[in-house]
Amino acid sequence: MRNRIALVGLPLALLLSACGASDPYEEGGSGAGDGGSVVVGSADFPESQLLAEIYGRAMEAAGVDVDYQLGIGSREVYYSQIESGNLAVFPEYNGAILAYLDEDAPSGTSEETNALLEEALPEGLEILDSSAAENKDSVTVTRATADEYGLTSLADLAEVAGELTLGGPPEFETRQQGVVGLEEVYGIEFGSFRSIDVALLTQALLDGDVQAANLFTTDPQIAANGFVVLEDPENLFGAQNVTPLVNSEQVGPQAREALNAVSAALTTESLTELNERVIVDNENAADVAQEWLAQEGLAG
Repeated sequence: MRNRIALVGLPLALLLSACGASDPYEEGGSGAGDGGSVVVGSADFPESQLLAEIYGRAMEAAGVDVDYQLGIGSREVYYSQIESGNLAVFPEYNGAILAYLDEDAPSGTSEETNALLEEALPEGLEILDSSAAENKDSVTVTRATADEYGLTSLADLAEVAGELTLGGPPEFETRQQGVVGLEEVYGIEFGSFRSIDVALLTQALLDGDVQAANLFTTDPQIAANGFVVLEDPENLFGAQNVTPLVNSEQVGPQAREALNAVSAALTTESLTELNERVIVDNENAADVAQEWLAQEGLAG
């Protein structure tokens, strides 16, 4: 019931044709909407891949045929694949996808964000139920840096940021919910920005290669290393609830029910704990996902 497709230097469309499995998007098939398979995608960071496993395995438990495309890349890479139907389900963050679609959209509550997002999405795409689980972008520093510069909030950075180097994935430098918004909302201009793979950011912060880093707030390394997540009083990073983004034609009733059941059960606390098992304890994401689903009564 499940097929995995490695993504190593090949275009997504080529992978779909080369994987040896039938293509649910050829004429005569439109994914699980008419009995074909649902293709679940993920971005290239551990939590996204874990969430793809959770949502995908929940659909499998409900009798849906599922294929997986994991580790695709950033939103700038994978969004067009959802829009085209090459991907059917993607674990998204409501505030982040809204900012991608409308950089002028205001920050708001989860409900306000979802209302704006539903308006911004093009025909053929929709969001399902948001979970209570929320994972925001952050600017995070070591305890030593926080103490040295008296940092508790992003507002405190404006006067000292010129002395610091910010590290983050390359897309953080150009996003509104990133370097652009930090300057516009808080007047923060870092001395320099270093593009660093998400998996290497914690070590870069510990080594002093950067003095601030764009870490996700559910990253278990924050607590493990005593890092300080700077408060966001102007709500630049907004609501960031885990929310399935789906291609409407590719996702049928069974899949929708399973996806919404996961969202109803998932909390920030549980997501952080699951991340710790994957990121810190190096457990297999698929196994962690299956165990959590069983505990929640969402899988056999």
